[in-house]
Amino acid sequence: MVLMETLEIGSRGLVELLMTDNNLVVLDCRSFLAFNTSHIRGSHNVYCNSIIKRRAKGTLTLEAMLPESSMRAGLRSGRYPRLVVLEERSLSTATLSHDSTARLVLNTLQLQIDLSTTQICFLKGGYETFLSLFPELCTEPPSCQQPGTTPTLIARGTPLYDQGGPVEILPSLYLGSALHSSRKETLESLGITAVLNVSSSCPNCFEGDFQYKSLPVEDSHMADISACFQEAIDFIDAVKDQGGKVLVHCQAGISRSATICLAYLIRTQRVRLEEAFDFVKRRREVISPNVSFMGQLLQFETEVLCH
Repeated sequence: MVLMETLEIGSRGLVELLMTDNNLVVLDCRSFLAFNTSHIRGSHNVYCNSIIKRRAKGTLTLEAMLPESSMRAGLRSGRYPRLVVLEERSLSTATLSHDSTARLVLNTLQLQIDLSTTQICFLKGGYETFLSLFPELCTEPPSCQQPGTTPTLIARGTPLYDQGGPVEILPSLYLGSALHSSRKETLESLGITAVLNVSSSCPNCFEGDFQYKSLPVEDSHMADISACFQEAIDFIDAVKDQGGKVLVHCQAGISRSATICLAYLIRTQRVRLEEAFDFVKRRREVISPNVSFMGQLLQFETEVLCH
């Protein structure tokens, strides 16, 4: 397919659009991990996992491409007069491989939106060039140390999993241990409004101050934690929709709560388990779901991404 309707722009051209067009939509086609490490402020990730790519025959559906229903509706109705598509470093659309995410996204947009009302643009040089020229317009890489946490050197004698504090997985989702959940000042400093307790023994310490949900799961090879996935996802999404933030914890923040966070990423971000695991582990190195939980996550990945 020849992308005749695509206007190629440089980084300075994109900056002008960002400054003047309040309805501009920037679609970042890099991987979920790369996007969440750093991206242009206000951009949207349209990463397509390998399962979706294998099934695509040159194009996708908007539903497969964009999880946000309001954005899909806006694209179909012509609400956005201009879209900018970017990936890591390609100099032009001609250099894109036929099965790259950016190519699939451009093809899909050409077929499924009204080109008489919406101009499709492609960023020459990609994110790599834009970041080198305008780093102030991009997000900072996530810090390993979260605000309001106790430095590791001060926490001598404390188990590794209790050192520091809750880590941000997504803007509305944090992961930590039972000890972290017992530090009210830390929770408040992070803006956490709700706590998801994935254990049968950890107390809910501040029930008058935070919204709580308990999922009584044992860290056992016999436990069916997958039965809790949808309930946990619905709870996190409900808090997010209210503008709040959720801390997910178990006793150590290693197995049960990490499994819930991984399931949430698979469902809402539509990423493979391997990528979700790498993403979470970069933020909390101690995570290690038990073998049974990993098997249940693999089954969940298949259910989500194949359907």
